[in-house]
Amino acid sequence: MSTAAPRLLGGRYEVGELIGRGGMAEVHLGHDTRLGRPVAIKILRTDHARDAAFLGRFRREAQSVAGLNHRSIVAVYDSGEERIIETGGAPLDIPYIVMEYVDGYTLRELLNDSETGTLEPTEAARIVQQVLEALDYSHNMGIVHRDIKPGNVMISDDDSVKVMDFGIARAIADTQATMTQTQAVIGTAQYISPEQARGETVDKRSDVYSTGCLLFELLTGRTPYTGEPIALTYQHVNADIPLPSSIEPSVPPELDAIVHHALTKDRDERYPDAKAMAEDLGAYRGGMPISPIATERLDAATTTLPLAAPRAEPVPRQDPETASMPAAQARRRGGGLGWLMAALLLIPIALLGWFAWDASQGEEIIQVSVPRVVGMDEDAAVAKLEQVQLTADVETVTDDAAVGTVVRQNPTPGTSVPEGDTVVVEVSAGPDEAGVPSVVGMERGEATRAIENAGLTVGQVTTEDSPDQAADHVLSSSPGAAESVAKGTKVDLVVASGDVDLKDYTGKKIDDVRSDIFGLKLKIKETTRESSEPEGTILDQSPGAGTIKQGRTVTFVVAREPAQTVTTTSSPSETSEPSDTSTDEPTSTPTSTDSPTDSPTSSTSEPSSTRSTSITTRSPASP
Repeated sequence: MSTAAPRLLGGRYEVGELIGRGGMAEVHLGHDTRLGRPVAIKILRTDHARDAAFLGRFRREAQSVAGLNHRSIVAVYDSGEERIIETGGAPLDIPYIVMEYVDGYTLRELLNDSETGTLEPTEAARIVQQVLEALDYSHNMGIVHRDIKPGNVMISDDDSVKVMDFGIARAIADTQATMTQTQAVIGTAQYISPEQARGETVDKRSDVYSTGCLLFELLTGRTPYTGEPIALTYQHVNADIPLPSSIEPSVPPELDAIVHHALTKDRDERYPDAKAMAEDLGAYRGGMPISPIATERLDAATTTLPLAAPRAEPVPRQDPETASMPAAQARRRGGGLGWLMAALLLIPIALLGWFAWDASQGEEIIQVSVPRVVGMDEDAAVAKLEQVQLTADVETVTDDAAVGTVVRQNPTPGTSVPEGDTVVVEVSAGPDEAGVPSVVGMERGEATRAIENAGLTVGQVTTEDSPDQAADHVLSSSPGAAESVAKGTKVDLVVASGDVDLKDYTGKKIDDVRSDIFGLKLKIKETTRESSEPEGTILDQSPGAGTIKQGRTVTFVVAREPAQTVTTTSSPSETSEPSDTSTDEPTSTPTSTDSPTDSPTSSTSEPSSTRSTSITTRSPASP
């Protein structure tokens, strides 16, 4: 029995099993027969292929991501259209996108599989920080995602983060990039920003808001606001900002502050961009203080909220009131001996009972199950073990995980051990090696923080005259970006001085010089002066050759042709004196006989006016 040939797109991509389905498209596992690698093929559903809105959105996704090349963005390799013939015989073009295949799972699947529906704070911060780094890159490339949610973020098997589905992404400059388009909701209601909900234009701060909603859900297991789409829209615009710790008390205050700052209703008061929010998450993960503005905004918001009820004081035992009882009656005479005899009899019995109880207690061992603490930070892990009466023995180890994160434990989770036993907890001290961050273009202080956050130190800082960066911004680093080096390595920086080196352009053509001047980030002013030099030649420049500040104006004096002098010659009839000579001595004209070498009239090819002038000038009667 023959096997049917696999469906082939573009003469190159074999379509395999269905691995995902959405409201607009289906995703298949594919195989690139030319390069021999697995790919993901996203194919528009046939029932949407005649809908212009869906076609536009699908094609825009391919266009939006085609120019993006970032480790945390699912890459688009190719796109095309497959022509099929419908039942009635009409042809129909079905567009498809060939993408990077990510072997992993979405954040939505990760939350659904979690017992609590949440992630540990440090892990949530790690994932969202990488999402923000991807968004910062796309924003710098001019693209706003507009649909950040757990279903659009993938975690690969190596724990790297991939942002996908730019199907409704729009250019930042697109003034029509609003929530509604052709009466259809664009974006997911649980994660849309207030400006999206109001149908206003969106920018990169809208993605920051949606990412704040995402972080909220990873920490608490639910979105900041719940309900039907209309109710959600109202809440995003008008409702108070909830804090993650109000739902999950274990959320640290730093993450409360970061979420609150990201979810601010007024976009002007929000994080200005994805990079700023990512830096705060990186600071939290590294045990560093987050930005003061985020903590101040949280403090200001919490002081206006209703205070929680004060914690109740311990309730005293409800023993009978004794202060108002009458004093004990005096012992009756003769009773003392009876009490003494009773005590002597009871003491041996009590001692025997105590020894018997103690012996029985020694034989009983209480067993507890070791909880899982891998992935937690050190303090949370120690607290969790103490809750079940176990002791933590903390050891620091070299590991790629974030500093302070538990990477291994012994005994393993679920092991039954005696109460009071010790559990060895291995906590990451960070990797032996670190990757040099990309700091070119950063302001010097910002570059220093990025280097130190990576576990490195700033070495020698030198300045260089260059038009490539503004003053005090980084031109290069050594070692360079992405190089793997030992922790603590010094990274030398070259920063721009803010000056540029101006050459002497005297004698050059102004048309050949303008691009050089603009490339030096200088302004240009041109004046002209008459000169025998070719037109457009630079005669003078100010300032002259040397070092000058970026942004200064260079004035060039450029040659222009002299004004042409028009010489008007008069005919004999218009000049009185020659006219008289011509009248008195008409025979003076044939001077060629007397002085043929001196008279210009000997050349018969000259114009008559020239001959007339020459005759007049050389006439013997001339004074």
